[in-house]
Amino acid sequence: MATIHDISENVSRVVTDESQTNKTRVGYVRVSTIDQNEARQLEAFKNLGLYKIFIEKISTRESSRPMLRQMLEYVRHGDTVYVKDFSRLARSTKDLLDITEEMSKKGVKIVSLKENLDTDTPTGKLMLTLIGAIYEFERENILERQREGIAIAKSQGKFKGRKEIDRPSHWDEIYNQYKNRAITGTEAMSRLGLKRNTFYKFVKRERADAVISDTAR
Repeated sequence: MATIHDISENVSRVVTDESQTNKTRVGYVRVSTIDQNEARQLEAFKNLGLYKIFIEKISTRESSRPMLRQMLEYVRHGDTVYVKDFSRLARSTKDLLDITEEMSKKGVKIVSLKENLDTDTPTGKLMLTLIGAIYEFERENILERQREGIAIAKSQGKFKGRKEIDRPSHWDEIYNQYKNRAITGTEAMSRLGLKRNTFYKFVKRERADAVISDTAR
């Protein structure tokens, strides 16, 4: 019977090794274009006894990563996700922090082989804290430069501001289905035609409005 490491195709896919009895060990592989070969990353997983590997073959120009989203929806409390290195999992510091936070909330840990880092250990948690601090420092510097640029533009009468995005006309219907767990966030975004950040910004606003409404009663 073929195992995960015997199979090579030039497409994104999920490969399952049914010979593994431990189904809590999952791998994620990403190569930047369909012309690249994932063999090097798979070789690093060879002796880990992974039950599933989510293989993403996608252009660096593509913002969505279907296999990543599928993997994040698949894993559950107690699972471990292995990556060859963090650059395969995330494309930026913020991306890495968002993904690790999402997994942490689900009780899933990440192991990066290259960095020799386990997010469930004290050292791993410390490293993520340091990464987060560096990101916040960089972000504050960028925001400060933006504020200075906006102030200058306003003084010169050139700043118009960003147009606020309105909620879709059928927002209430879809949001109530999402809130009551009738549909997933991914399905709600698709029906509303919203990007992930915009959708959750509106969700956050709904929750804030609900708190204000309850307080006012």
